[in-house]
Amino acid sequence: MKIIDAHHHLWAPQSPDLDVGYVWLKDIGAMKPFGDPTPIQRDYLLEEFLAESQIHSLDASVHVQADPRLPDPVAETAFVQKISDVSGHPIMIVGFADLSAGDFEDTLARHRAYPNLRGIRQIISHLADHPELSFAARNLLDDLTWRAQFAALGDHGLGFDLQLYPEQMMQAAAFLADHPGVPVVIDHLGSPYDMSQAGYALWSEGMRALAALPQVHVKLSGYAMFFGADLTGDASRVTQDILTFFGSKRCMFGSNFPVDRLHLIYDDIVDLVLAEVGQDPGARNDVFGDVARKFYRIGPS
Repeated sequence: MKIIDAHHHLWAPQSPDLDVGYVWLKDIGAMKPFGDPTPIQRDYLLEEFLAESQIHSLDASVHVQADPRLPDPVAETAFVQKISDVSGHPIMIVGFADLSAGDFEDTLARHRAYPNLRGIRQIISHLADHPELSFAARNLLDDLTWRAQFAALGDHGLGFDLQLYPEQMMQAAAFLADHPGVPVVIDHLGSPYDMSQAGYALWSEGMRALAALPQVHVKLSGYAMFFGADLTGDASRVTQDILTFFGSKRCMFGSNFPVDRLHLIYDDIVDLVLAEVGQDPGARNDVFGDVARKFYRIGPS
């Protein structure tokens, strides 16, 4: 099976000629919300990524920004664009820009100089009572500048990768309802970090609200961030729910490598998603290629 991997990262903190100013990748010993990143705080480049699957081949892939603290986030876009150009492997790019910043439009314009740019991600995952789990220092959905500048993405034909916690979903759904022209994809299953009865109910309610918006899609990705090495039980339940809420035509596979490599083998993630999608060839084509191809405007192979 040929796959479009809709969510992965490439980076090179150990190579001075490729270093774009990584911050967290050089901060050895600092924990992240997904755990201890030490094993992946090293160069991870295209050749290694393409060799992860022992069974399937990649038709194309999507690189998603990896460090919001880069001195110049456009340098990461340039880095990935060059890898794609030289290798011949199509890599679409989701770059970083701070939608709450005064220089957002300038940063966006410089990103757009690279032909593979398809969207922006600014992680908004914030829990006021759990700063150790928060990726964002505040709830950016409350920021008026952030909200106002979000519309610029649609003006430029760009999408938004939305990584948030269930506690933010109802507010996000209300906001996104006012911006139907901005294609959105929820990263990493909607971050189901709490699978207690109450936590699951909150996640389910929020995902249903987001699923009611036709421009919103979901990535079946980030399993290791929330379930470690266990791809049974809750991982299966969440995947089935997402497929029910959104349907196969708004779901796409993403490995989240090398982050998920901390606990999982690439083909094990593929096998889980294949099992949950089922035998219908149309649904499999949707999740493992067609949805990402359309959302990220990837040309035919």
